[in-house]
Amino acid sequence: MNTLKHLLLFTTACSSHPAIMAQETAPQRPNVVIILGDDIGYGDLSCNGEKTIHTPHVDALAHQGLRFTNAHAVASTSTPARYSLLTGHYAWRRNDTGIAPGDAGMIIRPEQYTLADLFQSCGYTTAAVGKWHLGLGDKTGTQDWNGFISPGPADIGFDYSYLMAATGDRVPCVFVENQRVVNLDPNDPIAVSYKTPFPGEPLAKDHPEMLTVMKASPNHGHNQAIVNGIGRIGYMKGGKKALWKDENIADSITEHAVKFIQENKDHPFFLYFGTNDAHVPRVPHPRFRGKSGMGPRGDVLLQFDWSVGEISRTLEEQGLTENTIVIITSDNGPVVDDGYQDQAVELLGDHRPWGPFRGGKYSAFEAGTRIPMILYWPGKIKAGNISDALVSHIDLIASFASLLQTSLPREAAPDSQNHLPAFLGEDPKGREYLIESAGTLSILFENWKYIVPSNGPTYSKLTNTELGNSKEPQLYNLTKDKGEKKNLAPKYQKKVDALHKILQLEKEKNN
Repeated sequence: MNTLKHLLLFTTACSSHPAIMAQETAPQRPNVVIILGDDIGYGDLSCNGEKTIHTPHVDALAHQGLRFTNAHAVASTSTPARYSLLTGHYAWRRNDTGIAPGDAGMIIRPEQYTLADLFQSCGYTTAAVGKWHLGLGDKTGTQDWNGFISPGPADIGFDYSYLMAATGDRVPCVFVENQRVVNLDPNDPIAVSYKTPFPGEPLAKDHPEMLTVMKASPNHGHNQAIVNGIGRIGYMKGGKKALWKDENIADSITEHAVKFIQENKDHPFFLYFGTNDAHVPRVPHPRFRGKSGMGPRGDVLLQFDWSVGEISRTLEEQGLTENTIVIITSDNGPVVDDGYQDQAVELLGDHRPWGPFRGGKYSAFEAGTRIPMILYWPGKIKAGNISDALVSHIDLIASFASLLQTSLPREAAPDSQNHLPAFLGEDPKGREYLIESAGTLSILFENWKYIVPSNGPTYSKLTNTELGNSKEPQLYNLTKDKGEKKNLAPKYQKKVDALHKILQLEKEKNN
């Protein structure tokens, strides 16, 4: 662990907090499980009102817990949203938190304080399992995939990790456990490149006949290495025994999440469980294949629900339900067509992954960052409640610090605010305002949303998504206009100026 961060942990966290020193006044330490879906939209869960999908395990926790209608990621794509969730720091304050390539160095630096550091300092055993997409190793393209990959999750507070090396559509397509590739044959070393193909390794663009599991859509970039009959982004050779099988990804990561809970049932634990569903390429296990009627994308939503059910079942079997907080959410909004010919568009039917909102993944419109969120804590929050409070992933670290009755190090989580009462359903308002990024910045303030003018494209033909960019200021009243159809900026110039000023003041903060 970074020496400075270790000193900060020692001097400011739970182990030195008076409430911890005295057993009779020690705060309750519930286990915490965050289940983070991938590209799952507000409307992809039946508890949010969509009748075209059935997610009974998620629904059960929603009906017994607290369901949020105004929860947000702070970015409309994976890497920056996950970065902000774990660090409490707006990703847009850095220029290196865009969608990470498969060989990216770790975006969260070892000296940064994280949500995992918070729990670890308070006596929790911590784990990250599943989708990561935050980079590994020190610098892009310098990882030793055949040895110990450092820095890694252990350097930012995780005692245990079992991760997808990158993300589903990028090489290397291997699992990394405690910073070493799983099942690697030393006689078949891995080599990865995002610049130059390897001689003798067939590429998807040249050998479409080898794409036996799923063909790529034109122009999306999934035309390079072929792994398991699927074209990927990036080039790879070697590591044949270590390659995952796409249809088994959900089973593998869920199994490791369950095992972590079972092995740590006798003391507090924090589990960050990132599922791969519903990210492309969508290859459901055979037991889910064809079950949704919406093709692979619908089937992997059922698979996600199964993973949630396995976590719930394990907590109940281990007698942990009453003392465990479970949060179900997603990293960003949904995308239907994201680069593979899986008939997601053709078979969508009446299903609305984005719910009543406009846009989706990659978009500054509301569906890009308005995500599903459920908090389940039996006996501590009222069952079946629905909250309209403005809450965000970025505030989890400060809010959990409050729950654990500790303070964060001075430089830690600079953009995270304590909104524990909102997360527990006791405060109906939540945040005063929230800043989000999707190429351009936007700000949510009460019922208003202001999107900063941008020269970016208004529409993505690749993903069939409205991106929300406009050369003109945009202002929407989300109470009256959830679909962001009527731009009120010309009518309310003073409101535009006021919100733009808040944004400018935030941008000027040096953190």
